[in-house]
Amino acid sequence: MIESWVLYALGATAIQTVRFMLQKVVATRDLSAGGATFARFLYSGPIVWVVALLILPELPALGSLFWIYALVGGVSQILATLCTVMIFQSRNFAVGITLKKTEVLLTVLIGIVILGEGVSWPGFAAMVLGVVGVLLLSDPPKIEGQGLKGLLLSRAVVLGLTSGIFFGISAVTYRGATLEVAAEPATRALVALAFVLLVQVVAMAVWLGLREPGQITRVALAWRRCIWIGLTSLGGSYCWFNAFTLENAGYAFAVGQLEVIFSLAASVYFFHETVTRREIFGIALIFLSVVALIAVT
Repeated sequence: MIESWVLYALGATAIQTVRFMLQKVVATRDLSAGGATFARFLYSGPIVWVVALLILPELPALGSLFWIYALVGGVSQILATLCTVMIFQSRNFAVGITLKKTEVLLTVLIGIVILGEGVSWPGFAAMVLGVVGVLLLSDPPKIEGQGLKGLLLSRAVVLGLTSGIFFGISAVTYRGATLEVAAEPATRALVALAFVLLVQVVAMAVWLGLREPGQITRVALAWRRCIWIGLTSLGGSYCWFNAFTLENAGYAFAVGQLEVIFSLAASVYFFHETVTRREIFGIALIFLSVVALIAVT
C-alpha cells in the first residue's frame, strides 16, 4: 500500500503543474512576474486563514523555532521563485534551469545541516537516478566558446544554483515548521501553511508597493483569472505541507520530480509536440527512481 506522504507529494506535483500553466498565461497577458507570484499567495492566503479559524477551536501550541522556520521558509520560496524568473533573462538560461533541477540533492544536504535529517544510501541512489532522468528531459545544452571559469561565474549558473538552494531551504524549513506544531499531521500542515502565507503576502505586498506599485491594482482587477492560480496554489501547497510533515523533505521533493513528466505530457496533449527517444529514456529513469524510492522508504 502506498504511504500517505507519497500520495500527497503526487497530488502536489499534479496540481503544481496546472498552477504553473495558469501563472504562465497570466504573467504573459496581464501581470509581471512579481504580480503573478503575488497573485498565488494573495488568492490562497485568505482561504487558508478562514478554514483555519473555522475548524480549529484554538491555536495549537507552537515550538520555539516555529516562527523562524516559517519566516525563513516563506522568504526563501519567494527568493527562489525570483531567481527562477531572472534565469530566463540570462544568456545561458537553459544552463541555469538545468542546474535549478538539482534542488532535490541540495534539499538532502540542507536537511542534514538544518534538521539533522539524512537519507538512506539506497534512497539517495534513487534520487540521483531521478535527477539523471530529469537532466535527460531537460536536454542540458552544450556551451561552446566559453571556458569553464566563465561558465561557472555566469549569471545563469549562479541563479540556477541559488534558486535550487533557496527551494531546498524552503522545503526543509517548512518541514521544520510543521514539526514545531503540537497537533496531528493534517492540523500541523494547515497551521504552518497559514502562517507561511501570512509572511509571503505581507512580504510580497511590501515589495510590490515599493518596486511595482501598479501591480497590486492589476492583481486585484484580474481576480477572475488570478483566483484559479490561488486555488491551485492552495491545493498544491497543502499537499506539500502534508508530505513534509510526514516525511523527509528530500524524499518528498524526489517524488515531485514527476512534475517534469506531467509538464511534458501537457505539452504533448495541448501543443501536439512529439516525444524523442531521449525523453522516453528520461521518463523511464524518473519512474524507476520514484518506484525505487517508495520501495526503500
